Amino acid sequence: MFDDSAYLISKPQRIAAWLVHLFTASGAILGVLSLWAIHEGRYIQSFWLMAAAVFIDSVDGTLARRAKTKVAAPKVDGALLDNIVDYFTYVLVPAFFILVTDLLPPGWAPIGVSVLVLASAYQFTQSEAKTDDHFFKGFPSYWNIVVFYLFVMQTSAWINLFVILLLSLLVFLPIKYVYPSRLEYFSPNRWLRRGMFGATLMWAAATAAMLWMYPDIQPVFVYISVGYAIFYTLASLYRTFVPAEFPDEELDN
Repeated sequence: MFDDSAYLISKPQRIAAWLVHLFTASGAILGVLSLWAIHEGRYIQSFWLMAAAVFIDSVDGTLARRAKTKVAAPKVDGALLDNIVDYFTYVLVPAFFILVTDLLPPGWAPIGVSVLVLASAYQFTQSEAKTDDHFFKGFPSYWNIVVFYLFVMQTSAWINLFVILLLSLLVFLPIKYVYPSRLEYFSPNRWLRRGMFGATLMWAAATAAMLWMYPDIQPVFVYISVGYAIFYTLASLYRTFVPAEFPDEELDN
């Protein structure tokens, strides 16, 4: 059947949809600038640029749904664009960071980077990389965040290598990881959903404070940031083995 819904979209709506696509694509610009900063040894600046790319990724999906980009700007595959930009900013940029720093033992950086890049390529191309109930399936390639922690915490190179190999392995295990900006199916209790979202905002603020204050980081921000990471992991494991139950009428909406 012919779909005439596209003809019902106004010009301002089309412009808004294209601006959302442009907003998503701008994450790639931040990725390139981050590579430049890494190349010149401006590591803290590179993390700010990576953080800005994470912010774009956190809100562009909501903007795309509100702008109805699938109808208002159908020539661009927003999901594909998002994946391309995310693979660049979440995987390739932090991989380059590892290559040019001493986070891994001598001679091991190319191996560690190759493993995480290949594992993430698999993760990004899974048909169920994002489940129907809005969870990530397998470790969702948060390598920019991982590299930030390894850099700030100044853990040993061998521990860093172990972390990278372990997380690369977790890409292939069917664990459901919470999607912080899509919590519809996290719990039927809206207060728990709001609590999870609020905790994510606290983590973002504490992590930004760690970056701002580096190297003189206040322990309270470390506790909040790392505590959330642990809580996030435990919540993801719980939801993997104990899925939330919703009334049938909620699932139909």
